Amino acid sequence: MKLATLRTGGATRAVRLDGEVLVDLGAPDLGALLAQEGWAERAATATGATYPVEGADFAPVVPAPSKVVCVGLNYRNHIQEMGRDLPEHPTLFAKFADALIGARDEIVRPAETDRFDWEVELAVVVGASVRRARGEEAERAVAGFTVLNDITCRDWQFRSREWLQGKTWDSTTPVGPYLVTPDELPGGVRPSLDVRLLVDGEVMQSDSTGDLLFDPVDLVEYVSTIVRLNPGDIIATGTPGGVGHARRPERYLLGGETVVTEIEGIGRLENRVVREKTS
Repeated sequence: MKLATLRTGGATRAVRLDGEVLVDLGAPDLGALLAQEGWAERAATATGATYPVEGADFAPVVPAPSKVVCVGLNYRNHIQEMGRDLPEHPTLFAKFADALIGARDEIVRPAETDRFDWEVELAVVVGASVRRARGEEAERAVAGFTVLNDITCRDWQFRSREWLQGKTWDSTTPVGPYLVTPDELPGGVRPSLDVRLLVDGEVMQSDSTGDLLFDPVDLVEYVSTIVRLNPGDIIATGTPGGVGHARRPERYLLGGETVVTEIEGIGRLENRVVREKTS
Protein backbone atom coordinates (compact mmCIF):
# COMPACT_ATOMS: atom_id res chain seq x y z
CA MET A 1 0.00 0.00 0.00
CA LYS A 2 0.89 3.62 -0.48
CA LEU A 3 -0.47 5.81 2.32
CA ALA A 4 -0.27 9.56 2.87
CA THR A 5 -1.57 12.52 4.83
CA LEU A 6 -3.56 14.89 2.62
CA ARG A 7 -4.42 18.52 3.31
CA THR A 8 -8.02 19.19 2.35
CA GLY A 9 -10.67 21.66 3.42
CA GLY A 10 -8.47 23.28 6.05
CA ALA A 11 -7.75 19.94 7.76
CA THR A 12 -5.76 16.77 7.08
CA ARG A 13 -6.89 13.22 6.30
CA ALA A 14 -5.11 9.86 6.16
CA VAL A 15 -5.48 8.43 2.66
CA ARG A 16 -4.55 5.40 0.52
CA LEU A 17 -3.45 5.68 -3.09
CA ASP A 18 -5.84 3.74 -5.31
CA GLY A 19 -5.11 4.35 -8.99
CA GLU A 20 -5.80 8.00 -9.72
CA VAL A 21 -7.58 8.74 -6.43
CA LEU A 22 -6.78 8.95 -2.74
CA VAL A 23 -9.20 7.05 -0.49
CA ASP A 24 -10.06 8.48 2.94
CA LEU A 25 -9.07 6.06 5.72
CA GLY A 26 -11.21 7.54 8.47
CA ALA A 27 -8.37 9.10 10.45
CA PRO A 28 -7.10 12.70 10.58
CA ASP A 29 -3.53 11.77 9.60
CA LEU A 30 -1.22 8.77 9.29
CA GLY A 31 0.08 9.17 12.84
CA ALA A 32 -3.45 8.72 14.16
CA LEU A 33 -4.05 5.78 11.83
CA LEU A 34 -0.86 3.96 12.85
CA ALA A 35 -1.84 4.30 16.51
CA GLN A 36 -4.99 2.21 15.86
CA GLU A 37 -4.89 -1.53 16.47
CA GLY A 38 -5.10 -3.38 13.17
CA TRP A 39 -4.20 -0.25 11.19
CA ALA A 40 -2.94 -2.20 8.17
CA GLU A 41 -6.24 -4.04 7.65
CA ARG A 42 -8.19 -0.82 8.18
CA ALA A 43 -6.05 0.93 5.59
CA ALA A 44 -6.38 -1.89 3.07
CA THR A 45 -10.16 -2.22 3.31
CA ALA A 46 -11.32 1.38 3.84
CA THR A 47 -13.90 2.66 1.35
CA GLY A 48 -14.25 6.30 2.37
CA ALA A 49 -14.50 9.49 0.35
CA THR A 50 -12.04 9.96 -2.50
CA TYR A 51 -9.83 12.84 -3.60
CA PRO A 52 -7.95 13.28 -6.91
CA VAL A 53 -4.22 12.56 -6.89
CA GLU A 54 -3.62 15.31 -9.42
CA GLY A 55 -2.92 18.54 -7.56
CA ALA A 56 -2.99 16.83 -4.15
CA ASP A 57 -1.56 18.91 -1.30
CA PHE A 58 0.46 16.47 0.78
CA ALA A 59 1.27 17.25 4.41
CA PRO A 60 4.34 15.66 6.01
CA VAL A 61 3.60 11.94 5.86
CA VAL A 62 3.30 11.98 9.68
CA PRO A 63 2.67 15.61 10.65
CA ALA A 64 3.48 15.35 14.35
CA PRO A 65 5.59 12.30 15.24
CA SER A 66 6.59 11.96 18.88
CA LYS A 67 10.18 11.79 17.69
CA VAL A 68 12.29 12.01 14.56
CA VAL A 69 15.58 10.17 15.02
CA CYS A 70 18.24 10.70 12.36
CA VAL A 71 21.33 8.68 11.55
CA GLY A 72 24.56 10.27 10.39
CA LEU A 73 27.39 8.58 8.50
CA ASN A 74 25.54 5.46 7.39
CA TYR A 75 26.57 5.15 3.72
CA ARG A 76 30.11 3.96 3.12
CA ASN A 77 30.81 6.44 0.30
CA HIS A 78 29.51 9.42 2.31
CA ILE A 79 31.63 8.44 5.32
CA GLN A 80 34.67 8.31 3.07
CA GLU A 81 33.96 11.67 1.39
CA MET A 82 33.65 13.27 4.85
CA GLY A 83 37.05 11.81 5.83
CA ARG A 84 35.72 9.58 8.62
CA ASP A 85 36.35 6.00 9.71
CA LEU A 86 33.51 3.48 9.46
CA PRO A 87 31.61 3.68 12.77
CA GLU A 88 31.01 0.72 15.06
CA HIS A 89 27.65 2.11 16.16
CA PRO A 90 25.05 4.41 14.56
CA THR A 91 25.55 8.15 14.99
CA LEU A 92 22.22 9.57 16.19
CA PHE A 93 20.71 13.04 16.38
CA ALA A 94 17.14 14.34 16.46
CA LYS A 95 14.77 16.65 14.65
CA PHE A 96 11.64 18.32 15.95
CA ALA A 97 8.26 18.14 14.19
CA ASP A 98 8.36 21.89 13.43
CA ALA A 99 11.15 21.17 10.93
CA LEU A 100 8.91 18.92 8.79
CA ILE A 101 7.16 20.09 5.62
CA GLY A 102 5.16 18.41 2.86
CA ALA A 103 6.32 16.86 -0.38
CA ARG A 104 5.75 20.01 -2.45
CA ASP A 105 6.10 22.72 0.18
CA GLU A 106 8.75 25.43 0.02
CA ILE A 107 12.01 24.84 1.89
CA VAL A 108 12.70 27.95 3.94
CA ARG A 109 16.37 28.96 3.89
CA PRO A 110 17.15 30.72 7.20
CA ALA A 111 18.76 34.14 7.07
CA GLU A 112 21.36 32.95 9.60
CA THR A 113 23.08 30.40 7.36
CA ASP A 114 25.48 30.64 4.42
CA ARG A 115 25.91 26.85 4.05
CA PHE A 116 22.50 25.36 3.34
CA ASP A 117 22.95 21.78 2.13
CA TRP A 118 20.91 18.81 0.84
CA GLU A 119 20.72 15.14 1.94
CA VAL A 120 18.47 12.50 0.35
CA GLU A 121 17.42 9.85 2.87
CA LEU A 122 15.31 6.73 3.15
CA ALA A 123 13.14 7.12 6.25
CA VAL A 124 11.55 4.37 8.33
CA VAL A 125 8.04 4.98 9.68
CA VAL A 126 7.29 3.03 12.85
CA GLY A 127 3.96 1.23 13.14
CA ALA A 128 3.99 -0.17 16.68
CA SER A 129 5.04 0.78 20.18
CA VAL A 130 8.29 -1.07 20.90
CA ARG A 131 11.11 -0.99 23.43
CA ARG A 132 14.26 -3.09 23.13
CA ALA A 133 12.84 -4.73 20.02
CA ARG A 134 14.84 -7.56 18.52
CA GLY A 135 14.55 -9.72 15.42
CA GLU A 136 10.99 -10.32 14.23
CA GLU A 137 9.55 -7.78 16.68
CA ALA A 138 11.77 -5.08 15.16
CA GLU A 139 10.79 -6.16 11.65
CA ARG A 140 7.07 -6.03 12.50
CA ALA A 141 7.53 -2.52 13.92
CA VAL A 142 8.42 -1.18 10.45
CA ALA A 143 5.14 0.18 9.04
CA GLY A 144 6.87 1.30 5.88
CA PHE A 145 9.24 3.75 4.26
CA THR A 146 9.15 7.29 2.95
CA VAL A 147 11.46 9.91 1.41
CA LEU A 148 13.14 12.61 3.53
CA ASN A 149 15.50 15.47 2.63
CA ASP A 150 17.66 16.22 5.67
CA ILE A 151 18.40 19.84 4.75
CA THR A 152 21.29 21.03 6.91
CA CYS A 153 22.84 24.34 7.95
CA ARG A 154 26.46 23.16 7.82
CA ASP A 155 27.90 26.28 9.48
CA TRP A 156 25.63 25.69 12.48
CA GLN A 157 26.08 21.90 12.44
CA PHE A 158 29.84 22.19 12.94
CA ARG A 159 29.76 24.88 15.62
CA SER A 160 30.17 22.01 18.08
CA ARG A 161 30.45 18.23 18.13
CA GLU A 162 26.68 17.95 18.55
CA TRP A 163 24.78 18.23 15.25
CA LEU A 164 21.23 19.08 16.28
CA GLN A 165 21.67 22.84 15.92
CA GLY A 166 22.36 22.42 12.20
CA LYS A 167 19.63 19.88 11.54
CA THR A 168 16.27 21.02 12.86
CA TRP A 169 15.61 24.51 11.54
CA ASP A 170 11.97 25.43 11.13
CA SER A 171 10.24 24.35 7.87
CA THR A 172 13.34 22.87 6.24
CA THR A 173 12.76 19.10 6.08
CA PRO A 174 10.38 17.72 3.42
CA VAL A 175 9.10 14.20 4.09
CA GLY A 176 6.66 12.12 2.03
CA PRO A 177 4.67 12.02 -0.10
CA TYR A 178 3.85 8.39 0.67
CA LEU A 179 4.47 5.74 3.27
CA VAL A 180 5.03 2.54 1.27
CA THR A 181 4.53 -0.73 3.11
CA PRO A 182 7.44 -3.22 3.02
CA ASP A 183 5.52 -5.86 1.04
CA GLU A 184 5.64 -3.57 -2.01
CA LEU A 185 9.43 -3.13 -1.98
CA PRO A 186 12.29 -5.41 -3.06
CA GLY A 187 13.96 -6.59 0.13
CA GLY A 188 10.93 -5.86 2.31
CA VAL A 189 12.00 -4.35 5.63
CA ARG A 190 15.60 -4.23 4.32
CA PRO A 191 14.94 -2.69 0.92
CA SER A 192 17.57 -2.18 -1.75
CA LEU A 193 16.42 0.94 -3.61
CA ASP A 194 17.98 3.60 -5.81
CA VAL A 195 18.08 7.02 -4.17
CA ARG A 196 18.73 10.28 -6.01
CA LEU A 197 18.75 14.03 -5.44
CA LEU A 198 18.81 16.76 -8.09
CA VAL A 199 19.24 20.52 -7.81
CA ASP A 200 17.77 22.40 -10.78
CA GLY A 201 17.94 19.19 -12.81
CA GLU A 202 21.57 18.37 -11.99
CA VAL A 203 22.16 15.04 -10.24
CA MET A 204 23.98 15.65 -6.95
CA GLN A 205 23.45 12.31 -5.18
CA SER A 206 22.86 8.84 -6.60
CA ASP A 207 23.27 5.57 -4.72
CA SER A 208 21.44 2.52 -3.38
CA THR A 209 20.17 1.80 0.11
CA GLY A 210 22.11 -1.45 -0.26
CA ASP A 211 25.16 0.65 0.75
CA LEU A 212 23.77 1.29 4.25
CA LEU A 213 26.02 0.15 7.09
CA PHE A 214 23.10 -0.17 9.52
CA ASP A 215 19.90 -1.31 7.84
CA PRO A 216 16.37 -0.27 8.93
CA VAL A 217 15.87 -3.25 11.23
CA ASP A 218 19.27 -2.66 12.86
CA LEU A 219 18.20 0.93 13.52
CA VAL A 220 14.83 -0.01 15.04
CA GLU A 221 16.67 -2.39 17.36
CA TYR A 222 19.31 0.17 18.30
CA VAL A 223 17.04 3.18 18.80
CA SER A 224 14.38 1.22 20.68
CA THR A 225 17.07 0.10 23.12
CA ILE A 226 17.48 3.73 24.13
CA VAL A 227 13.92 5.03 23.96
CA ARG A 228 10.44 3.71 23.27
CA LEU A 229 9.44 4.01 19.64
CA ASN A 230 5.80 4.96 19.06
CA PRO A 231 3.51 4.57 16.04
CA GLY A 232 4.30 7.34 13.57
CA ASP A 233 7.85 7.92 14.76
CA ILE A 234 10.38 8.43 11.97
CA ILE A 235 13.95 7.16 11.65
CA ALA A 236 15.96 8.83 8.87
CA THR A 237 18.61 6.32 7.82
CA GLY A 238 21.38 8.63 6.58
CA THR A 239 22.56 10.08 3.28
CA PRO A 240 24.96 8.90 0.55
CA GLY A 241 27.84 10.84 -0.98
CA GLY A 242 27.35 13.96 -3.05
CA VAL A 243 26.40 16.55 -0.44
CA GLY A 244 27.34 20.13 -1.22
CA HIS A 245 29.63 20.49 1.79
CA ALA A 246 31.94 17.72 0.54
CA ARG A 247 32.27 19.10 -3.01
CA ARG A 248 35.30 21.05 -4.20
CA PRO A 249 34.46 23.82 -4.49
CA GLU A 250 31.70 23.58 -1.92
CA ARG A 251 28.15 24.13 -3.19
CA TYR A 252 25.15 25.27 -1.20
CA LEU A 253 21.51 26.25 -1.72
CA LEU A 254 21.20 30.02 -2.02
CA GLY A 255 17.47 30.38 -2.70
CA GLY A 256 15.42 29.97 -5.86
CA GLU A 257 16.56 26.42 -6.63
CA THR A 258 14.23 23.45 -7.14
CA VAL A 259 15.35 20.36 -5.23
CA VAL A 260 14.03 16.94 -6.28
CA THR A 261 14.52 14.07 -3.84
CA GLU A 262 13.41 10.63 -5.02
CA ILE A 263 13.60 6.98 -4.04
CA GLU A 264 12.73 4.11 -6.34
CA GLY A 265 9.34 2.60 -5.58
CA ILE A 266 8.48 5.15 -2.88
CA GLY A 267 8.09 8.58 -4.38
CA ARG A 268 9.40 12.02 -5.11
CA LEU A 269 9.73 15.28 -3.22
CA GLU A 270 9.90 18.47 -5.28
CA ASN A 271 10.59 21.61 -3.26
CA ARG A 272 11.57 25.14 -4.13
CA VAL A 273 14.09 26.84 -1.83
CA VAL A 274 13.00 30.29 -0.67
CA ARG A 275 14.82 32.81 1.49
CA GLU A 276 13.22 33.39 4.86
CA LYS A 277 11.55 36.75 5.18
CA THR A 278 12.68 38.56 8.32
CA SER A 279 11.25 41.79 9.68
